[in-house]
Amino acid sequence: GVTFLNLEDEFGMVNVVCDQVVWHRHRRIARQSGGLLIRGMLEHANGVVNVSAERIDKLDLGVHTRSRDFR
Repeated sequence: GVTFLNLEDEFGMVNVVCDQVVWHRHRRIARQSGGLLIRGMLEHANGVVNVSAERIDKLDLGVHTRSRDFR
């Protein structure tokens, strides 16, 4: 029942953990937006950084992009 996202920028990668409620509420934005603004709790344990997502919003990049989904 948990969905995991992995976000990357020029500084590195961060894991995002979404529970069922958050994913159900924000999945359309997460799947269709080229950029995401994620609000949540930062967790750091054993050198691994995770964000436990509370809210996901579209980050307007000013250009049309698509996520790279390699399924």
